[in-house]
Amino acid sequence: MNVVTLVCWVAAALGGFYLLATWLQSGGMRQQHHGPTRFPVVLIFGHFLLAGVGMLVWLVYLFDAQRNTAMLALAIIAVTAVLGFVMFARWLPGQVHPPAAEPVTPDGRAAKPTADAAAEPAAEQQFPIASVVGHGALAAVTLVLVLIVALRA
Repeated sequence: MNVVTLVCWVAAALGGFYLLATWLQSGGMRQQHHGPTRFPVVLIFGHFLLAGVGMLVWLVYLFDAQRNTAMLALAIIAVTAVLGFVMFARWLPGQVHPPAAEPVTPDGRAAKPTADAAAEPAAEQQFPIASVVGHGALAAVTLVLVLIVALRA
């Protein structure tokens, strides 16, 4: 079960890395001060770094099999999950209320865009829904597996 947990963790990490790369390519860093992003740098990179540290701690647990190491990995992944849930909560409103369609004039021609219509979307709104759901599901399974293993250690 320990190795299955690691495989699940690696799969979740790959999905998270894809989401981070998408956020960066979509201008997440550029949007920090005057843009529409709802993901502060501390939140997104804190989640990423904690997940990586947690995975390293899990690797140590695979070699030393100490209960304290498993519990440390559990604590780290729990905090990582909280940060992930905060990001999900900040991402979700843009999916529930997507930007309005392009305005048209009464005669059917496209209206001139206003300043709001021309604004770029938040970087996190470029995430494919399947990637967000897949990453979250893998992360949740990983958290449960770590919990089971830590309690049995």
